[in-house]
Amino acid sequence: MTTFDWTGFLAVSGSSLVATAVLMLVTALIGAKIGRHNVVDVTWGAGFVLIAFVAAAVGTGELWRRLLLAAIVGLWGMRLALHMFRRSRGKGEDPRYEEMLSRAPGNPTLYALRKIYFTQAIALWFVSLPVQVSAVAHGSIALVAAVGVALWSVGLAFEAIGDAQLSAFKAASANRGKIMDKGLWSWTRHPNYFGDACVWWGIFLIGASAWPGVFTLLSPIAMTYFLVFATGARLLEKSMANRDGYSEYQRRTSYFVPLPPSRKSSS
Repeated sequence: MTTFDWTGFLAVSGSSLVATAVLMLVTALIGAKIGRHNVVDVTWGAGFVLIAFVAAAVGTGELWRRLLLAAIVGLWGMRLALHMFRRSRGKGEDPRYEEMLSRAPGNPTLYALRKIYFTQAIALWFVSLPVQVSAVAHGSIALVAAVGVALWSVGLAFEAIGDAQLSAFKAASANRGKIMDKGLWSWTRHPNYFGDACVWWGIFLIGASAWPGVFTLLSPIAMTYFLVFATGARLLEKSMANRDGYSEYQRRTSYFVPLPPSRKSSS
């Protein structure tokens, strides 16, 4: 077991926290200026990229792992950020944020700063702890890292293919008002969120391949919780509940983990 560089970790973690705070503050200013706070969804992916690059630059751990994590987090995060930018461009506020801000007890901008931007900044920093710890770690179990890369690849494929299938479905005027239940969407109602979870469990395994990365287990658990129960699938299910045909889609399609389309599943 290799001695862990706590001083180096504090430097990486502190730099990541400061960088995230600055990024979210700039995003909040942009959101206030354009009058919609769903711009933070673009920053969500970009924020992980920023942390991975800061960790790679400031960290003192094995160079190959720092560069590997910077590359795979960078690829995942920028794809997500660009996807969210295209999806939100020219549209109004996200219904999730509209509902949240409608309950603001005082100044909506200050409320958004606290409930949206501050919360997501902390979540960004916490979920990325495997990247931060790995940046100052030495020694590794190659097989564990390889499994992590494989799981990350599966997750990225689910996200990219699922998003592409949904975009193509929505682009066809004949599908207006219909429920997307083709391709990956016939195996799981949330292939993009499932892919996100796989990506971050894969990143965790890469970090866990070196001591003491295994102790960042709560980070992928937190990300999975967000995706399944908090801001991801559960909220989307709620907003889709009254759509024609959605209850039937719920009954025949797995909620989160992909399963054969013929399986009878309930929400």
